[in-house]
Amino acid sequence: MRQGAVGHVRVVMRGGRALVEKRMADPARHDTELLALRALAQTSIPAPAVVDASPGRILMTLMPGERLDEADADTRREGMRASAVLLRRLHETPVPQGLPAAPDDARIIRSYRDVGGPPLPLSIPEASGPAAFCHGDWTDGNLLVVDGRVSAVVDWEAAHVGDPVRELARAAWAASRKDARCLDDMTAAYGADRDLVRAWAAVHAAELWLWFAEAGPPEHLARLTAELRSWPL
Repeated sequence: MRQGAVGHVRVVMRGGRALVEKRMADPARHDTELLALRALAQTSIPAPAVVDASPGRILMTLMPGERLDEADADTRREGMRASAVLLRRLHETPVPQGLPAAPDDARIIRSYRDVGGPPLPLSIPEASGPAAFCHGDWTDGNLLVVDGRVSAVVDWEAAHVGDPVRELARAAWAASRKDARCLDDMTAAYGADRDLVRAWAAVHAAELWLWFAEAGPPEHLARLTAELRSWPL
């Protein structure tokens, strides 16, 4: 099973028990994941529990389920809708001390314009409220499901303190690229203002375009570029 997609992840046996070993070369991302997982241990958010940790390595419980991005379209849509309820619960969880700051959206916009990404109506929406505990990459690839129910949220190395609607909008916009209905589904399930969520879409499109431009794969960049060229200005 693949539990998460960043870093080197494998299932290992320890004392007859299957566990997940995750190794990350970036100490900051390692420390962030460890901090987030330990903070979540006493909450109702279904996340792996830390069994052991050392520099660059975290040993955690193997969570049940399969990745939502590998499920059929109906299961994926329902899973993303249900995940918005969990996301709100996360945002209502006390922020652990030492969690990194949110991504710099002004820098994202500057970088996007500097490298000549397709024209987008880029501006940073006003903050929606107090900063919250954010996962940082709430996507179908980081959600596990059992019988259509979200059984785990994995890959916490991008966790940060940030605008909760920004995070919801990022997750909903990404999901809408596979099923346009997901944006409104998730917004309604979370209980957010539709216009506020939609106001973030261009920023997240620019952020994803920069990621593909730097890390690839080229076919993903080409597909997104084609989508952005038809973006209403």
